[in-house]
Amino acid sequence: MSSKQGQKIIEKWFHEKGLTPFDWQKNVWEKIQQNKSGLLNAPTGSGKTFALFMPVLIRWINEHSENYTQLQKNGLQLLWITPLRALAKDIEQAMQEVVDELDIPWQIQRRTGDVSSSVKQKQKKQMPEVLITTPESLHILLAQKEYPKRFKHLKSVVVDEWHELIASKRGTQTELGLSRLFGLKPDLQTWGISATIGNLEEAMDILLGPDRAKKGSIIRADVQKKINAHSVLPDDVEKFPWSGHLGIQLLPKILPILDETGSTLIFTNTRSQSEIWFRNILEAKPELAGTIALHHGSLSSEVRNWVEDALHQGTLKTVVCTSSLDLGVDFRPVDKVIQIGSPKGISRFLQRAGRSGHRPDAESNIWFVPTNALELIEASALKDALNNEMVESRTPILKPFDVLSQYLVTLAVSEGFEPDQIFNEVKQTFAYQTLQDKEWNSILDFIHTGGSSLGRYDDYSKTEIDEDGVWKVFDRRIARRHRMSIGTITSDTMLSVKYLKGGRLGRIEEWFISQLNIGDTFWFAGRNLELVQIKNMTVFVRRSKQKSSKVPSWLGGRMSLSSNMSELLRKKFREAAEGNTDSEELISIQPILDVQRERSLIPNEEQFLIEKSWSKEGCHCFFFPFEGRYVHEGLSALIAHRISKLTPITFSIAMNDYGFELLSDQDIPILKALENNLFSHENLIPDILSSLNDTELAKRKFRGISQIAGLVFSGFPGNKKAGKHLQMSSSLFFDVFSEYEPDHLLLQQAYDEVLDQQLDESRLRLALERINKQEIIVKEVDRFSPLAFPIFVDRLRERLSSEKLLDRIMKMQKELEKD
Repeated sequence: MSSKQGQKIIEKWFHEKGLTPFDWQKNVWEKIQQNKSGLLNAPTGSGKTFALFMPVLIRWINEHSENYTQLQKNGLQLLWITPLRALAKDIEQAMQEVVDELDIPWQIQRRTGDVSSSVKQKQKKQMPEVLITTPESLHILLAQKEYPKRFKHLKSVVVDEWHELIASKRGTQTELGLSRLFGLKPDLQTWGISATIGNLEEAMDILLGPDRAKKGSIIRADVQKKINAHSVLPDDVEKFPWSGHLGIQLLPKILPILDETGSTLIFTNTRSQSEIWFRNILEAKPELAGTIALHHGSLSSEVRNWVEDALHQGTLKTVVCTSSLDLGVDFRPVDKVIQIGSPKGISRFLQRAGRSGHRPDAESNIWFVPTNALELIEASALKDALNNEMVESRTPILKPFDVLSQYLVTLAVSEGFEPDQIFNEVKQTFAYQTLQDKEWNSILDFIHTGGSSLGRYDDYSKTEIDEDGVWKVFDRRIARRHRMSIGTITSDTMLSVKYLKGGRLGRIEEWFISQLNIGDTFWFAGRNLELVQIKNMTVFVRRSKQKSSKVPSWLGGRMSLSSNMSELLRKKFREAAEGNTDSEELISIQPILDVQRERSLIPNEEQFLIEKSWSKEGCHCFFFPFEGRYVHEGLSALIAHRISKLTPITFSIAMNDYGFELLSDQDIPILKALENNLFSHENLIPDILSSLNDTELAKRKFRGISQIAGLVFSGFPGNKKAGKHLQMSSSLFFDVFSEYEPDHLLLQQAYDEVLDQQLDESRLRLALERINKQEIIVKEVDRFSPLAFPIFVDRLRERLSSEKLLDRIMKMQKELEKD
């Protein structure tokens, strides 16, 4: 059969479906036929799956001539890695439909956490031609005896939604998994699929490794998808809250959008927010019952699968969701998307908008619903970003030693490994390209003896060296525990939520339930529930008719502004300061901006504003870098520390994405501090570490690190350990290392993660450099300005529920607006 025959068959299939392959899809096919690896840049709904699955079939048809419809049990040909199990199911169905219609006797199967053990056992004996899996499940495969023979026939690997993995330890886990496959199959063809990000070239380096990436190709899908972004504006912005994160006041303006023909996704930024919106929509329009659903990551897989299937079948009209539906879960395209509150990032807004008109030729429609007045400025910034095609870069994690430790034990529990060979493979990855011999030997010592601190305890001497110099785990108990712990996702302990008599609803964080008493009611999975009992890590509930219920909030729910959004926000304030704009959002918010201008100043890009005021609480200083909550966390502590070195003083600190507040019961000598280079970036790291309880912050980070590295065991399924026990265990190791082995790599990693991830030290440094170039203006004000007020309110948020907080905000806002 000619080398083009396979493509003719595939193109005929397209034609019979009433489709025509895009030129960029054919470009990918050509590169794959040339044995190239690379990265495909394509938006959601553009046909990216067919771009990378079809050339695998083309090659199969070309290589097997007239026998391609008869050959069965050919071994694994294509490994498809995806970050979400929900994606795996949809991709499996789409691929199986193709091979069935082409009469190719291939099996398309998944291997994820929700696949039955019987299917997994069959895969051990006979792998399907296409296996769709997650990073964690790939490592579980590598932890099995005789794993190399299962990859013997493997020709291609595709990593889907690569942009979602890059900046996480799951991305590092994927890099290590690929490094082992490259070791088995040096010519393995590897492609990634990524939505548009600001560092595509680096994304390919991370996927393939710097050396292999030199021969890689980047193909951009020539798809100009039109996105129509609309803002839902309050009728009277002066009566709209200056602070808040729910946006429920605009519900009456949302209901007519839901009444329009077609289906709607309502994206919220947190799970608690989705629960509140779902409840309020149902209360406002009870007739929607049966056509509206809730979807977030803490709901049971049964509930989420039902919602996804109902969307696919078109039986649901509205779904209130979180980022659980951000990625390409395959369902019938919705007609419109509503975003509640700022998504804090351009890429996230694009991703969510793309869920409507989920076809290459369709337009996307998204409505932005501000939750407070100042978010109108972010809405205007997002529209500019869409027009200018600005997107964020994703920063990879470098040298996470906990992931490397886990990976080495993974290899040791299966076939074992030779250190020199694996060291060379690991060094080929982007994450570990700078790995030093000393660091490598420390990791080996840690998994072999437990290191100098734990060498006396057999539980931490995991590996042994056989007569051939191969490192293996022979202890079955250690091997079993390790296989149950593979993965890099750590979070607070989750408890199952079940009806006292009935099914499972989902999972909820232990810390929230610990605040409730038996008989208390809370809102979860769109239902009002009464807490009956807690037993064996399960929360038993029954339906309640009480009207007042708590809404759970999940840890880590707050997002921070991306660097691109921060830059755009500062530009928008310059436009507002100049009064030269045709933005409907900035025009709408003018009354609030007029108050800001009257009381203080609207800073432009060349100005850095500090507001100083007094209240019955004491002296307030508000700083406005507009750099996002994470940067402000480190910057506020740094500034407080430097001022305290000038004079003995104690501060309370509050922050939001726009700025931060220092509050003291005595005068804050801000002018004196500015004269002493308050914003200098010299001695930055020592000053940050001195300003924070860095030991406590590092101890929190160490909990996750210790779980990934295998120091603490979270328990077997159905018998998980309580979060407080895990925290106690990891804290004990932290203290032991701090005292007896202060240079331990995992200990140092905890401190590095505080700086790099929690405080975003690189962005903080850039912020200081920018501030030093700006004109610093100190304004003494007699009342809180619209910019300062939300930061002040942030401290109240810790003490009041969302509903009570809103009432308090509106009351205080009216007091501030009085002459």
